[in-house]
Amino acid sequence: MSKASIIITAFLLALIYLVYTGSYGTLEILIALLTGLGASLLFGQDLVRNPGKLSVTRFLRAVAYLVKYFTIVEAKAHWGVVKLILKPGAKYRPAIVRVPYQVSNEYSIVSIANSITNTPGTVVIDIDENRKVFYVHWIDATALEDQEARRNVSETFEKDISKIFE
Repeated sequence: MSKASIIITAFLLALIYLVYTGSYGTLEILIALLTGLGASLLFGQDLVRNPGKLSVTRFLRAVAYLVKYFTIVEAKAHWGVVKLILKPGAKYRPAIVRVPYQVSNEYSIVSIANSITNTPGTVVIDIDENRKVFYVHWIDATALEDQEARRNVSETFEKDISKIFE
């Protein structure tokens, strides 16, 4: 694994660490960088299967995706669930829907599934790789048809994540 691959992987892992801990002090940043570097050195060859795909552009796209996801997407989803909870006599339409996907890289598939699951109101309960479909429990299903469910549940995730991993 090249030095550039190790550095990019270490920074990405450090960024993920910082986002999930929510602490951005000097000591926390140092710990994040050291943890990211250690994980990159230990597991980098397993995490990065095609070092030629690593680039600053993809890294910046990943950062932009994380910022967008953790601010805009999460906030909208949380607000939607809060409205459902607080609305008197709300009629929920829970359903398990098929959500097709078009990506082929396993990192893309896992990232999309994680994005769906981490978004309030939806949980991926199974992935059928042969049919290229996620089975998603959706707390208030507004669409039951496969392509319409894809548009509502995962289309934006897929567009953004395919630019990072595909």
